[in-house]
Amino acid sequence: MEANYAGYPVYKGLQMPLEFMGIRGRFILIAAATFGAAFLGFIAGYVLFGLGIALFVLGVSAGGGLLTIYLKQRNGLHTKQKEKGIKHYHHLYEH
Repeated sequence: MEANYAGYPVYKGLQMPLEFMGIRGRFILIAAATFGAAFLGFIAGYVLFGLGIALFVLGVSAGGGLLTIYLKQRNGLHTKQKEKGIKHYHHLYEH
């Protein structure tokens, strides 16, 4: 969907799903939070215990987060939990 207005290319919307370094869509935000938490864990581990423990915390938290993201990404970008059964809402319109 490229339109050309007065010689300038105009792109309307994403033509492909958003992807960054193999991580797609909503998982990009999860990856950013994972690396932020890993960085804070590294800082806390370094201050409290030293470099060895801090590197271990960094590796485990970042590696575990990436592994989780890649495994969830395999199921699809739009997977959601599907609850089976009938839902009954009590007292929905009472004053």
